[in-house]
Amino acid sequence: MSRNTLSLDDIRGAWVIMPTPAREGADDPLARDTVDLDETARTVDALIQAGVDGIMSLGTLGECATLSWDEKQAFVGAAVEAARGRVPFFAGTTTLSTRETIEHTRAVRKLGADGTMLGLPMWCPPTLRMAVDFYRDVANACPETAICVYANAEAFRFDYPAAFWAQVAEIPQVICAKYLGIGTLLRDINASKRRIRFLPVNNDYYGAARMEPDFCTAFWSGGAVCGPELVTSLRDEVAKARGTGDWQRARKLSDAAAAASALFMPPGGFAEFARYNVGLEKARANAGGWMNAGPARRPYHELPTGLLEGAQKSGQRWAELAQQVRDGTFFA
Repeated sequence: MSRNTLSLDDIRGAWVIMPTPAREGADDPLARDTVDLDETARTVDALIQAGVDGIMSLGTLGECATLSWDEKQAFVGAAVEAARGRVPFFAGTTTLSTRETIEHTRAVRKLGADGTMLGLPMWCPPTLRMAVDFYRDVANACPETAICVYANAEAFRFDYPAAFWAQVAEIPQVICAKYLGIGTLLRDINASKRRIRFLPVNNDYYGAARMEPDFCTAFWSGGAVCGPELVTSLRDEVAKARGTGDWQRARKLSDAAAAASALFMPPGGFAEFARYNVGLEKARANAGGWMNAGPARRPYHELPTGLLEGAQKSGQRWAELAQQVRDGTFFA
């Protein structure tokens, strides 16, 4: 069951963004009921048992664009049942229109999700007013649902200026943001008057925490499904460093995770990564061996051989690092 509406203070620690597990044959263009619900439940429970602080789903790597509405509801239902309220669970409800997004957001809340990881409609690049009105409209129609702004300029063709954060921060349900990079982090924290918890990716968490140790207290990770211990340890080492002033162990973990992640970033950088995002994430997760993400659903099933190999090496390296954390040899 979902809890009362979450607040900024509920957003802390290591949040995992998980793929939607696919059954064998899910890459068939005529496939139906492609979600592996058993693996969904197993993964959610295992993440929580490993100590993560929250789970988000149904973004890009969660294949929100290629799942049917029935499949999304089945996935959210299985995930919520497995979570049993132990950590917050956010289900992505991005669609091509405000009306459909409202319908989906209401439905996942009814299923028990605590919030939505919500991106902008993708058909036309939005103006600032369109973007702010979109979040305001969804919040007004879904007053009990917490909102995580899914801030991805490449996917949503919007650059998220300071004025955007200043205005959406006035919406009570907007409590956090899935955030990329830290170059404008201080600008956006100040623009939002510290009303929004910005979650950088795990590779940037160390840097963010050094910049704003008292406010940057949460982050997201997709690589965690190759072994969550790497990010739960990073969370704990950063927390210790805030008290002791010794950041060496946190820096070592951050650098190791970044090196593993670099193996699956294409030579063309993030723009090229965005082209193959789903396939890369699925390949990394499957190679890590911690969860079975299954095949990528069409039309995002293509992945050039060179990029596939890099993603697989990344997943394997991440899994090795997580094992070292588990057995206590990482800092030896």
